[in-house]
Amino acid sequence: MTSSISVSRRSVLVLRVLVSGIFLLAGANHLLQTDKTVQRIEAASFKNVAYFFGDPEWLVILSGIVMGVAGILFLIGYKTKWAALILVAVLIPITLTVQVGQINTLGPLFKNLALLGGLLFFILNDTETHLKIKSKL
Repeated sequence: MTSSISVSRRSVLVLRVLVSGIFLLAGANHLLQTDKTVQRIEAASFKNVAYFFGDPEWLVILSGIVMGVAGILFLIGYKTKWAALILVAVLIPITLTVQVGQINTLGPLFKNLALLGGLLFFILNDTETHLKIKSKL
């Protein structure tokens, strides 16, 4: 059974732009402040999650590139579903490494969970063909 909802095209655009912003900024920070980001990993309770995937310095650089490229694609709405999937693939290990276990600072953990929700919206909904989008802006 297929159902549809009516969603303002503007709201989808605003959600995509706002969610992409943090990935663009984080990607730039990973590339421009690699040492600081590596230090955050080293101080994290679950830093072993990062080490499971490889050398933290290379992971920070790679994640910066991926967040930058996927963030731009997500921002402009090109291959949005795939860009969102890639961003989720980067967001999960970062969240598990840095935010989980930081009991005193739950805000960043819930920020990442909210980002995950925003990305899942675009993964689960083909905003161009499955949702009935109002054409008025």
